[in-house]
Amino acid sequence: MTSMPDGSGPARRAEIRRVRPRDAARMRALRLEMLADSPLAFLETLADAAARSHTDYTARIASVSAGAGTAQFVADPGGRFVGHAGGMAAPGEPGLTVVYAVYVTPHWRGTGLLGDLVDAVAAWSRACGRPELMLEVVVGNDRACRAYRRLGFVDTGVRVPHPTVPALTELQMRRPA
Repeated sequence: MTSMPDGSGPARRAEIRRVRPRDAARMRALRLEMLADSPLAFLETLADAAARSHTDYTARIASVSAGAGTAQFVADPGGRFVGHAGGMAAPGEPGLTVVYAVYVTPHWRGTGLLGDLVDAVAAWSRACGRPELMLEVVVGNDRACRAYRRLGFVDTGVRVPHPTVPALTELQMRRPA
């Protein structure tokens, strides 16, 4: 059982699973929440995501619901999704999965859900023959860096420009899948 970090709520569970095409509406709601809560962590704006049609969301979710190239996992307690993590094969590095779009809703942070989501990406990565995970975090996002270190990620020392905000830099972290 996963209990709330402040001990105030009853123990709750969230199923961690790969998204399904029928999840498009709930995934859209979570995506909009992710972008509103942490706009620098993701590669699109809230306005762009809100403007996307339901048909487009459905097609995107269908494309990541099966296969070895890219996958998205959600935390589903029944009702609204409360977490997400994606993984994709790294171009040019066959043994590597890039972890992306990691998010846990504020009320579920500190419950172990982040580790469960990353573990789902790791299991999928291993099943696809990729034994290593890599992710990028905005330099200065110390909360995220600490959380990833607790999950076994190590700062590689590599720094790269943020893909959409030129004034920011991201650091790369890796760990075994």
